Amino acid sequence: MKLILRYALLFIPLLSIAQLKSPSEFLGYELGTQFTRHHEVVDYYKYLSEAEPQRMNLIEYGKTNERRPLLLATISTKENMDNLEQIRLEHLKGIKGEGTPDKAIVWLSYNVHGNESVSTEASMQTIYDLLTGKRSYLEDVVVLIDPCINPDGRDRYVNWYNQFKNSPNQIDPNSKEHHENWWSGRSNHYMFDLNRDWAWLTQVESQQRLKQFNKWLPHVHVDFHEQGVDNPYYFAPAAEPFHEVITDFQREFQETIGKNHAKYFDQNGWFYFTKEVFDLLYPSYGDTYPTYNGGIGMTYEQGGGGRAGLGIITGIGDTLTLKDRIAHHYTTGLSTVEVASKNVNKLNDEFKKFHQKKDYKYNSYVLNGNPDKLEALTTLLSKHEIEYKIGSNSSVKGYNYTTGKSGTLRSSDKSIVISSDQPKSTLVKVLFEPRAKLSDSVTYDITAWSLPYAYGLDAIASESNVSGTIANTFNTNSETAKPDSYAYLADWNSMKDAQFLAELLRNKIRVRYAHKPFTLDGIAHERGTLIITKSDNKQVKNFNELLTNASKNHNKNLISTNTGFVESGKDFGSGYVDLIQNLNIAVLSGEPTSTLRFGEIWNFFEQQLNYPISVLDEDYFARVDLTKYDILILPDGRGYNSFLSTQIKEKIKDWVKRGGKLIAMGGAIDGLTASDKDFSLTAKEIKKDSTNTISSFEISEREQIKSTITGAIFKATVDNTNPLAYGYDDTYFTLKLGARAYKYLENGSAVYLSEGANEPVSGFAGSEAKKEIAETLIFGTEDMGRGQVIYMIDNPLFRGFWENGKLFFANALFMVK
Repeated sequence: MKLILRYALLFIPLLSIAQLKSPSEFLGYELGTQFTRHHEVVDYYKYLSEAEPQRMNLIEYGKTNERRPLLLATISTKENMDNLEQIRLEHLKGIKGEGTPDKAIVWLSYNVHGNESVSTEASMQTIYDLLTGKRSYLEDVVVLIDPCINPDGRDRYVNWYNQFKNSPNQIDPNSKEHHENWWSGRSNHYMFDLNRDWAWLTQVESQQRLKQFNKWLPHVHVDFHEQGVDNPYYFAPAAEPFHEVITDFQREFQETIGKNHAKYFDQNGWFYFTKEVFDLLYPSYGDTYPTYNGGIGMTYEQGGGGRAGLGIITGIGDTLTLKDRIAHHYTTGLSTVEVASKNVNKLNDEFKKFHQKKDYKYNSYVLNGNPDKLEALTTLLSKHEIEYKIGSNSSVKGYNYTTGKSGTLRSSDKSIVISSDQPKSTLVKVLFEPRAKLSDSVTYDITAWSLPYAYGLDAIASESNVSGTIANTFNTNSETAKPDSYAYLADWNSMKDAQFLAELLRNKIRVRYAHKPFTLDGIAHERGTLIITKSDNKQVKNFNELLTNASKNHNKNLISTNTGFVESGKDFGSGYVDLIQNLNIAVLSGEPTSTLRFGEIWNFFEQQLNYPISVLDEDYFARVDLTKYDILILPDGRGYNSFLSTQIKEKIKDWVKRGGKLIAMGGAIDGLTASDKDFSLTAKEIKKDSTNTISSFEISEREQIKSTITGAIFKATVDNTNPLAYGYDDTYFTLKLGARAYKYLENGSAVYLSEGANEPVSGFAGSEAKKEIAETLIFGTEDMGRGQVIYMIDNPLFRGFWENGKLFFANALFMVK
């Protein structure tokens, strides 16, 4: 009887495997013949977790902006799953060089770009086969699968495709089903590229995912993508430049995995390439971020993307189908787990070695500055589980970020200190180092991002170990309003101040601001200081309560005063003290604009400033009555030359002349100012070298980069008497993404590159590009009739992470008048 029972128990898991439905069986159609909507993907993963509760765990780790669930599946053997928490903790002991881990952790991330939709399809076949035919790979491996990082973008693409595809699908690349609209499925709800957000964490998907990622810190992480239709498959090893912190083993293991992939691709006669295009430098990718946390981070790219649909004729006349694309991603996914299963001990040993104390040049980073900006930075650090300390009273020597030279900085209890001697030491170096070392100037993304520059802080990178007190939070002290005061004053020098103002305006509280510095009750106040008087707000019944709540919500210090009679400067009733209007703001969307640049503005208003904005699409813009709006924003984009017809341009100019405020950014400036004398801004003309030279085809790319700037940081001069620059010091570090160059304005140049400032303090800029941008405008204002035009040549909102640029945008809204 016992023998029969033993055989029966052995038979149960085999029966379960035999009965487990494949994706095709569960969905009711052959995988690859239709695109699967996100809710159907969720249903399949839930089915698997219910059918295999002993070998699979499924959690919903968050929701998107459009309320779609974000899932993470964990699979392994029953024995491993029974001891899953112990396996995780034993693995993490390796960070301290402890423990005896004997399992490899592999994380597979799919569909970060919504219209690169094959990967989610492949994820379903991959997890099914790991639970069935390839279950032997799981004996010593725990696999985590995120089937869809970007559900909002995926469903946008899938729904669009199902709406416009032919029946049966049309493989002609000219057919509508191969041409998405302006708002493609690539981005998330706010049109952000989630594969550029791992380090900056501006989006809810990234924030929620990182909490789970930090619980595991996998040995291997794969980010599945798609590229152009005609491209063969790409897998590791990656291209140069590799960041210098990447270890020899991390490089070598990419080679090991790549060779295993190549074996299967060769057997099937599939084309592929390696060591090209996709480098390992910019820290906010799904391959680099895991790499800088001790893993083997890799990008896999299948040809196809949003153009491919269910099938498409390629440039050489072949037909690329969704089934083909699934097969390729399925193969590399399984191959990755296979290689990990054969290298468990090596992966664990090297994970420990990675986290040993590093001999980096800088041992400490000390930062001073605006408390609000320091608090914003520490909030980001906490999300990354980067440790920081509160400074002590000492003088610190090292590399001064502001001067670009050796110098000193005074550390105090208002400073923060980040040490390189911590578990996240490599990530600290990458995010804080003044200048990333480039092994190759041809890169896939920006080459500079150093956080002290991005947050506008005074900083020293020191080779010494700077002491400090361990802190869990960095809080600024606030003082609430005293009731029955004549007025309340608040400084204006950070994004938090703009959020405070926005809340007041939403609650119909009237706010004034000072155009001149003044002294009152012995306290000096700078330009832009907010003045909230009791007499302005008699109509607000719960004024004190609303003001107090707003100050608490934003930890805002309010100074109470019983008089508007200043000791120096201008009194509160002066013409130099303006009332801030409750503004009606509109932004242009559609083909003239970049979705990414539009999304940054949309996200800024809704998720950061919390202030209403109307979106005007270019399709009906000609019919919009602009007099309903106080401000019109034209985001950067490449389509303005065709959009700005004579009629449209005259409509906009007439509205400005009647009192409107126009904020033009990037490419919108090019379209507006070209051959139009109403705009005084003029492009800088550079005399080109007319020498007739012939370059070989091979070196032409190297020649082209002489005229490019691949995301470099420059030290700019600020005229902080200009309302566009209220709240700033006389220096601003700007992130330049190209060589767009305009001359100074005769009056109104708020931020500009002065003589000799065209050499980047960090990042790469080509020799010709540096000549072009010398002595050029960055941000400026000019009057046009009764209105204003604000020019933003550089992007102060880039990817939502350039924190120190955001106040310029708030100034453009509220201070320029």
